[in-house]
Amino acid sequence: MQNKTEAAMGRAEQVLYKTYNRFPVMFDHGKGVYLYDAEGTEYLDFGAGIAVCALGYGDPEYTEAVKAQTEKLLHTSNLFYNQPVIDAGEKLLKASGMDRVFFTNSGTEAIEGALKIAKKYGFSRDGHGGHEIIAMKHSFHGRSLGALSVTGNQHYQEPFQPLLPGICFADFNDLDSVKALIHDNTCAVILETIQGEGGIYPATEEFLQGVRRLCDEHGLLLILDEIQCGMGRTGAMFAWQNYGVKPDVMTTAKALGNGVPIGAFLACGKAAEVLKPGDHGTTYGGNPLVCAAADKVLEIFEKRNLAAHAGQMGEYLWNTLENLAKRHACIRDHRGVGLIQGLEFSCPVGDIVKRALLEQHLVLISAEHQVIRFVPPLIVTEADIDHMAEKLEQVLPE
Repeated sequence: MQNKTEAAMGRAEQVLYKTYNRFPVMFDHGKGVYLYDAEGTEYLDFGAGIAVCALGYGDPEYTEAVKAQTEKLLHTSNLFYNQPVIDAGEKLLKASGMDRVFFTNSGTEAIEGALKIAKKYGFSRDGHGGHEIIAMKHSFHGRSLGALSVTGNQHYQEPFQPLLPGICFADFNDLDSVKALIHDNTCAVILETIQGEGGIYPATEEFLQGVRRLCDEHGLLLILDEIQCGMGRTGAMFAWQNYGVKPDVMTTAKALGNGVPIGAFLACGKAAEVLKPGDHGTTYGGNPLVCAAADKVLEIFEKRNLAAHAGQMGEYLWNTLENLAKRHACIRDHRGVGLIQGLEFSCPVGDIVKRALLEQHLVLISAEHQVIRFVPPLIVTEADIDHMAEKLEQVLPE
């Protein structure tokens, strides 16, 4: 006889589009770095809703701020001003050093806005359209057609061709490959500061600084995608701040709302003046509810110095995973920065991730087929990291 959870999951299979291969677990609530299913079973979470829940679960300050806004005002549209969008915007510009921000509903929409800035910039610069954007192989920027066009993975792209024209792909961390693609119609270069879905590959300092120089020399915009690696995860508020460079346009999302769906694209200098009234818009983006959430997230980040804590815990996680890798021949590489790290295995990791969840009640996520991605809430402690390593070791292949 089915229990209530099994019955609910069966109903889900009947009503929801089957675009996800979900694990047979249904979470009910969370506290700190732990999630709990409907039966009360406790799970240690090192996925954070795919790098979203930076504050963990049930943070009282955050919860109260969201609750208070739901009792005041949820939505008015962008035909009017609202206080939370101003407050969140000011804090985000202060944290990033950028000049203008546009709030979206997701990271994918933030990428769409960044691409429109690039296209409009090229049009304004040269007086015509038809400009090209350089993206990176093995990148991931989202599932909409525009974002998919700059995602350097044929597996994601092939069923939806033709995509946005004028996109060419360079090799990540190969400056010469970027330089070879630049010509008169190039308007921008887009890349993740740390490739996430592609397998946790940080940009090298030489590469990122070199791309910045190429953009300056050729009058191109540099767009940095910080949707997954930003918001304190690397020890700096945004990963690019570790490199001594600054983008013309950047995108953020995920941890910005700590679970409330919000994203943003930001620009500075000449890129901040490109979009004019009528060039872009959104019905829900920047509404009072999501911006009240983001405003509180940004306030908590600064007050608790979460980026610095993430940097410290990232060093501890690095040493812990290094020790794990030394003891297990199936682990062939270890990459990452701060609290975005990956272990690459000599075999597909799907079974390891599933066994960790079902047998050890440890939430992990993969990146590519052979990489386990570690993106825990930023409030994680050394004890949590030790506990994770103990659980993971129980399910590693001999």
